[in-house]
Amino acid sequence: MAFDVDFGWTQAIGNLVLGATGADGGTRRISYRLGGGTTLPFLEKENTSPAPLIAFEVCDSPAFWSPIVRNYCGDLVNNVGEWAKTADTTYGADIIRLYLTSTRQRNFSDIVSVGKTVETVLSASGLPLIIEGSNEPKIDSEVFQKCGETAQGEKLLLGTAEAGRYRSIAAAVLAYDHSIIAQSPIDINLAKQLNILLREIGVPRDHILIDPYTGALGYGFEYSFSAMERIRFSALKGDTDLAMPMICSATDSLTIKEVREAGPAVQDEMAVQWEFTTGIAAAAAGAEIICVRHPKTIPLLREAFAGLKKRTPVPGVA
Repeated sequence: MAFDVDFGWTQAIGNLVLGATGADGGTRRISYRLGGGTTLPFLEKENTSPAPLIAFEVCDSPAFWSPIVRNYCGDLVNNVGEWAKTADTTYGADIIRLYLTSTRQRNFSDIVSVGKTVETVLSASGLPLIIEGSNEPKIDSEVFQKCGETAQGEKLLLGTAEAGRYRSIAAAVLAYDHSIIAQSPIDINLAKQLNILLREIGVPRDHILIDPYTGALGYGFEYSFSAMERIRFSALKGDTDLAMPMICSATDSLTIKEVREAGPAVQDEMAVQWEFTTGIAAAAAGAEIICVRHPKTIPLLREAFAGLKKRTPVPGVA
């Protein structure tokens, strides 16, 4: 008996370009065209779409980072440039995601240092870059303007825009031709509403990436998975307000009780397994970018994606 995986969908996910090479006026070694899918990942009759991309997350102030990652990466976490370079050349990431955690310090005002940090990471790695800003409305505008200006021409992803705070990020996106991450709290209607708000102020459809918010496996991920599937189903049925690529980062995977309370001998492995399992499920639900923080998660995801893309046909199953 053959299973029919043709759901009658007629539309495709829109495209978004991340990263600009020299030919496009940037300095990235590679760029990616996200989107274009016409079904859920790994269900294509022919493997025409690429495997999900893996973004490795780094930060410029490790005091705000997981101690599990800090312990594993060692002194690298104190040099964001070397950390990004290692993620590229050793860990095997496809994308670097930089969190400007230094801006979380009380009364932060050193906007110049933000630009220097972005320059450092861009110089250290030729991979496309995602930047997470301050999450502080009082300085959002200055932070994102500095990021956008410093990396003009590189086609970054800037985040994260939410319904209550999106104009300052959108301004930088529009001024310097970057793209934006639109995050909503695990709700298809809120995701659609935010995309509409962004387009109403001028952000092009092909500059929006959806972040449906990803809880850790077993701690709400079932809601994330359901929301992601509904977003993807609606897009493939023709809802253009949801036909954007998706990104997922299950940061809670490194802070849940099972990981925190694991013994020293197994804590790394526990963290990696939770991060990996959440990431592979998010990819199956439709995410084009999976973000991770533990280096050991990258090869596991890479192997799993390759296996799913090159799966051996089962007799009787189409």
